[in-house]
Amino acid sequence: MSDHVVPHFHNNPGVPVIEIGTKEFQCVGAVPPYDHPHVFLDMGDASEIICPYCSTLYRFDAKLDPHAARPAECALAMGAAA
Repeated sequence: MSDHVVPHFHNNPGVPVIEIGTKEFQCVGAVPPYDHPHVFLDMGDASEIICPYCSTLYRFDAKLDPHAARPAECALAMGAAA
């Protein structure tokens, strides 16, 4: 399976804020099979957005790679999403 074109992130650790290096991404909630519907989120001109399913606050950090997150374990590993 190839890498996700659109970055995917999860909040399995339950942190209040996840910093990411992209403004367009999918939130999956928790690591599958405990995920919520995979929702596409677009920050637009804003620098943060809240997932409507799990209430995770995502904050944009231009210093991060588009597929990277802080904390790092919140970036969904390649092939982990079905």
